[in-house]
Amino acid sequence: MIRVLQNEIVNCTRCPRLRQYCHEVALQKRRAYLDWEYWGKPVPSFGKASARLLIIGLAPGAHGANRTGRLFTGDRSGDFLYKVLYETGFASQPESRSTGDGLRLIDAYITAAARCAPPGNKPLPEELLRCRPFLARELEILSKVRVVVALGRIAFDAYLSVLGEAGKISSKAAFPFSHNAAHHTGDGHPLLISSYHPSQQNTSTGRLTEAMLRAVFLRARNVY
Repeated sequence: MIRVLQNEIVNCTRCPRLRQYCHEVALQKRRAYLDWEYWGKPVPSFGKASARLLIIGLAPGAHGANRTGRLFTGDRSGDFLYKVLYETGFASQPESRSTGDGLRLIDAYITAAARCAPPGNKPLPEELLRCRPFLARELEILSKVRVVVALGRIAFDAYLSVLGEAGKISSKAAFPFSHNAAHHTGDGHPLLISSYHPSQQNTSTGRLTEAMLRAVFLRARNVY
């Protein structure tokens, strides 16, 4: 089931603006990556369906996941995230450079609110809406998830929107976003932990430090 879904994601054409942008970036490239053949397509999720930790990000980076074909791979956000995942036992190595680098997630699964790199890292509301069914289907397949870590407000809202559409919560307003906050969304539901996104803007200004992100994943680990 998960393989069929990932194939649908990779071949999705629901958002013409995003498909055009990803295609243009893949052709123009960045000078440092001229020898790369960019992925340039919607980026599938990463991990196994048996995972107990679900991590939701915002969207692929234009010269990160849009280049490498793996979420949070090949950019500074990924460098920051995977180092912490390795330190907290959720990744087999601290760096993620390409799909062939041998990295494995350990009892974790990474997905995103949007599967295509958006201009300015800002997907439009209607684009997030078109992508949301993929997340909803993943939540159905990932039946063993016990903790969800939402990286950033957009990922947080996307997850809560899926729960709302499924009738599992009555209102998103009952769940205020803040860093390293735990949210109980109902009996039998995974614990939701909200976190600042490891964007370069957040990490370079000190709004999010390695210690702060490490605390999020240690909290997730303690739920097991």
